[in-house]
Amino acid sequence: MIKEKPELMRLFNIEAEYAEDVEDAINHGYIVSFLSGRLAKTLGHDAPYCDMISDAGLLHDIGKLQLGGLMYGRKKELLRIEEMKYVRQFPELSYKFLCEQQVGSEELRRIVLHQRENYDGSGYPDKLAGEAIPLGSRIIRICDVYVALISDRPYRKAFDSSTAMELMIEEVKNFDMKAFLAFMRLAHEDDFDQIHEYVDRVNKTKNYDYSAIYSA
Repeated sequence: MIKEKPELMRLFNIEAEYAEDVEDAINHGYIVSFLSGRLAKTLGHDAPYCDMISDAGLLHDIGKLQLGGLMYGRKKELLRIEEMKYVRQFPELSYKFLCEQQVGSEELRRIVLHQRENYDGSGYPDKLAGEAIPLGSRIIRICDVYVALISDRPYRKAFDSSTAMELMIEEVKNFDMKAFLAFMRLAHEDDFDQIHEYVDRVNKTKNYDYSAIYSA
């Protein structure tokens, strides 16, 4: 379903200097995809639905590829405040791209569109709240946040699993509680360590310089 990295770069006119960031984004998509499918299964959904959630997880950030330099090539620089309004367009860009390319069902595309909504209504693009947010979006939201926290970022090192979970609990208002409790059960399953092994391998491929950040 998803195109190979070189084709994605050409399609969205992404410069070669951003190749490493695009690869990181694709790796992120793979792990969110796997976790989202597992969480849907833990919640008791059937195989076709779990497969759709996995596909949506894989594609959930595809709109970021259209933002080029606003999103990538920023190993030493954080986004400026005035740029954030453009970055927040990426769920809508993802939805538009999937519609234009006729990828997946409308249900899948709307899951991708609303995967940055928060359960308390503070998310985007439409500030949906509670069960007005598609269930698949609520599932991906949890998995996406967790994977982001345990991954190295240009502005910070990865958090360990326990710290990541604590940070999510502090912001639990953003999540569907039933899905979040199911995620916590999933995190205690025997094979969950495979998630961290994969993310650790990806983290080791990154070349972020934290000397200035952690020198104090």
